[in-house]
Amino acid sequence: MFENLGNKRNRSQKSAETEPEEIRVTDRRRIHIDDSDGGLTAAAADEPNLKPSYVEELEARTKTAEAKLVEVQSRFEQLRAQLQRETDETRQRLNRAADERAHREKANFITDLLPVRDNLQRAIAATESNSPVATIVDGLKGTIACFDAALAAAGVEPLVAIGEQFDPEKHDAIDLLPVEPEQDGVVVSEYARGYKIGERLLRPARVRVGRTAK
Repeated sequence: MFENLGNKRNRSQKSAETEPEEIRVTDRRRIHIDDSDGGLTAAAADEPNLKPSYVEELEARTKTAEAKLVEVQSRFEQLRAQLQRETDETRQRLNRAADERAHREKANFITDLLPVRDNLQRAIAATESNSPVATIVDGLKGTIACFDAALAAAGVEPLVAIGEQFDPEKHDAIDLLPVEPEQDGVVVSEYARGYKIGERLLRPARVRVGRTAK
């Protein structure tokens, strides 16, 4: 029996000599307790901020510039919308003014023509009452003068044709008249007067043109 105990003691000593010694390691990492879910998580120590101060300042300036850019863009859109509204209102106002001016000038022109009709009516009445021809002719001349005054008030000008060199841009040749060489291509008579308003031709003069026989 004592021999068996001695053998066991010897085997225990040999086993202790052959087995490696256990190394104890103490984990000094912080333990984070998450109260939201009741769990435990191991977290390393907080890392230090490695960004230089000028980088942080640059990031702050960038954020401020971006905020200002958004503000400027919003202000620009507001100004553009306001300018568009003002432009539309100005265009509409100018169009209304132009329409009113056109109607006013048209009414004035018609008003100036009314005396012409009155004179023509009187000429007809004079003819029907067997008035002297000279009186009727004088009345017609007055009517023409009144009509010419109305045209002049509207900015209409007659074209000078007789004695001028024939110009196909202003004259419409109806026929030719044999003339001396010095009168070749010259307007010698007029069938219907031509008119213009400003630089715009209303109608060409209908004329007879001199032509030298060859």
